[in-house]
Amino acid sequence: MTGAAGEAVLDRVAWIELSSVTLPLAAPVSDAKVLTGRQRPMTEVVLLFAEIGTEDGHEGIGFGYSKRAGGPGQFAHAAEVAPALIGEDPSDIGRIWTKLAWAGASAGRGGLAAQAVAAIDIALWDLKARRAGLPLAKLLGAYRDSVRCYNTSGGFLNAPLEEVLENAEASVADGIGGIKIKVGHPDHAEDMRRVTAVRERLGDAFPLMVDANQQWDRASALRMGRALDGFGLTWIEEPLDAHDTEGHAALARKLDTPIATGEMLTSVAEHCELIDKGAADVVQPDAPRIGGITNFLRVAALADHRHLHLAPHFAMEIHLHLAAAYPSEPWVEHFDWLDPLFDERPTIRDGRMHVPPRPGLGITLSDQARAWTRRRAVAGNR
Repeated sequence: MTGAAGEAVLDRVAWIELSSVTLPLAAPVSDAKVLTGRQRPMTEVVLLFAEIGTEDGHEGIGFGYSKRAGGPGQFAHAAEVAPALIGEDPSDIGRIWTKLAWAGASAGRGGLAAQAVAAIDIALWDLKARRAGLPLAKLLGAYRDSVRCYNTSGGFLNAPLEEVLENAEASVADGIGGIKIKVGHPDHAEDMRRVTAVRERLGDAFPLMVDANQQWDRASALRMGRALDGFGLTWIEEPLDAHDTEGHAALARKLDTPIATGEMLTSVAEHCELIDKGAADVVQPDAPRIGGITNFLRVAALADHRHLHLAPHFAMEIHLHLAAAYPSEPWVEHFDWLDPLFDERPTIRDGRMHVPPRPGLGITLSDQARAWTRRRAVAGNR
């Protein structure tokens, strides 16, 4: 893994700046975890941004996030390991990931430690694509220039049914290709009422997904899954605890509706178990949660080997590129929450989100993102 730098070294990392940005949501949102008393309504998202520059003047940006808790911890861990990046050739992303993982080895290779490294890893991939003058999807080897997209942010359980219906119609009018709504209400009849109403409003052929956010037990998940089998859903998401791979595998065998899960997993090893046990028809890795693009690509290769569908979770600014480089037709999740942080917006039409023609991820931080910055740390000389 180590050795003296040779002639192949093209450039070196000169500096890295980390920023912790607190994004306030327009209104608190609740899913099934709130209704079961396990979490409080979400009012903000805390993001960790990593900006990296090299001796030759190339730059890249990456980000991770946390919801409800973990933001300060991610920032602290990233600031602690970031100095190990200085002087490295930014092209050697896999080796750098391993170096950073070992720098923080006592914190593990999953969870908060992986999420802290993720922002740095994503910035390195952005830098590499920018230096090549290519969108990241093209650098990775795109199979398509646009990806099917579905909206989630309009279907939370705190929203009255009529508002959910209005949000769904507005998303369709804006070119969104699928709608996901939250389920997992303590009253299962209320879930069925909401799903029935949305299905009737969208029509039988329109892609519709539901997400229980891990709040059913095995018996309830099977009962609800069988009741939902008649709605022609694209998938049922996280019907069980994210780490109940055996339970998810049993549901995948017994239900007609595909099972989707994986967003809460924070390591390649956890995804390996999920895939090996046949616990998901649709795999939902989240690059900021599993350690960045380097680990995401490892999971994607495993999923493709098993001929599974891919639907990355959240962070569409990153996942649009990764989904475009997946061999079979994937989905990408549309959330408008992060819009104020960037100067650019994705192009959406005819049910698809289009890969931007700009190099790298194609994003730049907005003045508003700078204004919401709570902490900064710099390693090296900017």
